[in-house]
Amino acid sequence: MNNDPTENPQAAAIEQLEQFGLSAYAARTFVALASLGSGTAKDVSQVSEVPRTRVYDAIDELHDRGLVDILQSSPKQFWAISAETASRTFEHELQHRTDVLRTALSELEPVERRAEQRGVWTVDGQRAVTERVREFFASAEEEIVYMTVEDLLTEDLIDALSEAAERGVSIKLGGVSADVQERIQDDIPDATMFESLWVWSDTSAGRLMMIDGRKTLVSALVNGADASPSDPRSETAIWGEGETNSLVVVLKAIFLWRLETEHPD
Repeated sequence: MNNDPTENPQAAAIEQLEQFGLSAYAARTFVALASLGSGTAKDVSQVSEVPRTRVYDAIDELHDRGLVDILQSSPKQFWAISAETASRTFEHELQHRTDVLRTALSELEPVERRAEQRGVWTVDGQRAVTERVREFFASAEEEIVYMTVEDLLTEDLIDALSEAAERGVSIKLGGVSADVQERIQDDIPDATMFESLWVWSDTSAGRLMMIDGRKTLVSALVNGADASPSDPRSETAIWGEGETNSLVVVLKAIFLWRLETEHPD
């Protein structure tokens, strides 16, 4: 369920608070207090549909997480922190959880990750493919060769390419229009452009890439011309790593042939 925060702010806020781990009653209580400014258990119950007897449990939960202050009066008054402070609190909490997860997963990895990934690996869904591409860009040390349909060359990926270029990585891009080339070269002036192997609009191709001559990825838009960035299943990809990996060997030969054809020494 995806609620528009402008059309239905109450439902959207409750949904997101529950995603951050609040109970349903606590989320409803906080949203009620946010709209009231402050109030008693009776006030909260009247506007939130939370039973009055459960408001106190919800307040305890919110108070423990620093989201609500309590005035020791009779009856007790409850006050919700501001939207900005609440958002910052959850942002810090999410960052902390992300850092803990990254550290824990890093501890679980082998001391030396295998440079040779046997076989060909699959990735489904445009978001997942894009994240894999960004990860590969970040791992590049010498060269990135990247061909793609323009709709998949997002600003985030252009920024990732720019960061790689700043590290001294050679950037070679194919399959983009003159307008996009001009925009890219404003950010990455040393990028080399080359012609695509085909007219992208005539195929279901998504992207082809090679990193440092030893890691490759190729994707296709599985819904063809009907695929769109909003469709999470609109792209599927395969990738391989290692100098003797079959996918790497094939795509490396294709890339080298294309680059040598267009830029002969």
